[in-house]
Amino acid sequence: MGRNLQSGDRLRPVDLAREHGLSTQAVRNYEEAGILPAAQRTPHGYRTYTPRHAQALRTFLALAPGHGHRTATEIMRAATRGAVDEALRLIDESHARLLDDRRTLQAVEAALRDLEPGDAASARAGVVGPGEMFIGPLADQLGIRPATLRAWERAGLVHPRRDLRTGYRVYDPAAVRDARLTHQLRRGGYLLERIAPLIDQVRTAGGLEPLKATLGDWHARLSARGRAMLAGAAQLDTYLGRESL
Repeated sequence: MGRNLQSGDRLRPVDLAREHGLSTQAVRNYEEAGILPAAQRTPHGYRTYTPRHAQALRTFLALAPGHGHRTATEIMRAATRGAVDEALRLIDESHARLLDDRRTLQAVEAALRDLEPGDAASARAGVVGPGEMFIGPLADQLGIRPATLRAWERAGLVHPRRDLRTGYRVYDPAAVRDARLTHQLRRGGYLLERIAPLIDQVRTAGGLEPLKATLGDWHARLSARGRAMLAGAAQLDTYLGRESL
């Protein structure tokens, strides 16, 4: 990486590849995908690159950890063809997704705070046994319709038992917990298919306490993603500056 590249430098695929520990085929693949500008060719048909290509590769590799491979590819394709507004829109949308994920994490944390053992859920009307509730009172407590609880049941998010005498759904403390956690996550914008793995994690862990230990890692991953986005933005700014020269 020790070369002081000037605007007129001509680089081989191996020169770009060595900087990042890539294969020359990977560099060619990035060019074919539109991540790098099209290479010039020698009279013998060999590819030659310039510092512009080197910066494009640095930019893509910096964007990918924060935005993901697919979005980073779309950003670079737009930037390389001069569609700067489109590239910036893609970045804005990616930042919005990160913000949504942060809000979801906040919703999960709020849900866990609200789901402490021995809370008021089992002390309301509709209790069948210790901590158990019928569907109507539970729906009223959550401010939703019984049909919503039935939909969550079909999605595998809650598992009420049936009262042997009446056939009514009865939600034991674990099912009440799952319903309340689902409700909190839905309010945070989570789709049902994204809630299911979290509910499964709660069940596998045997309760909420083990799940709390994962929140620190969740925070760390979101922070790392945000920092990676900043690093990618710096490289993209350099690339766009080079494009304007």
